[in-house]
Amino acid sequence: MRSNLSCCILAGLGLALAFQAHAATTGNINSTLTLTAACQVNGSSGTSGMNFGSLNFGTQDALFTTAGAQVIGGGGGAMSVLCSAGTIPVIRVRAGLNDGQSTGGTRALADGAGNYVPYDFYTDAGHSQLLAIDGTITLPTSSGVAQTVNLYGQARGKAGLPAGVYTDTVSVELSF
Repeated sequence: MRSNLSCCILAGLGLALAFQAHAATTGNINSTLTLTAACQVNGSSGTSGMNFGSLNFGTQDALFTTAGAQVIGGGGGAMSVLCSAGTIPVIRVRAGLNDGQSTGGTRALADGAGNYVPYDFYTDAGHSQLLAIDGTITLPTSSGVAQTVNLYGQARGKAGLPAGVYTDTVSVELSF
């Protein structure tokens, strides 16, 4: 009996030592993520060279009086701006390549041969709210959902315009 008791005591000691060899140490892992404010235009992000859309007046005859169009974003709809929640997006429509080259509008489309078609940007479809050069469009505080930006253009025909393709490039800036 004594040897059984000794064996049990030794076995118990062995188990106790085994559990001590596997003692646990506890601690923490500290995790961090820093988010910075950001925006996407028409589903794309970046800091330069962004595509804010296109203003296409279509095909008109050389004797047209006025032609209207809307700035269309990459997906075929109006321009779209998605910014971090809590930011206030501001779009500034800067200078174009041909500003002031033709009477009848603050901006101008050029054919590259010295001919210009005047046009302007408007913030309404009725063309009553002119957006001047360096004019701004301030959007509501972002909730983290894409916001539609409606921007329109109106070109004005004038006598003596030859047939051809007329273009302009306008700089746009988004701050938030």
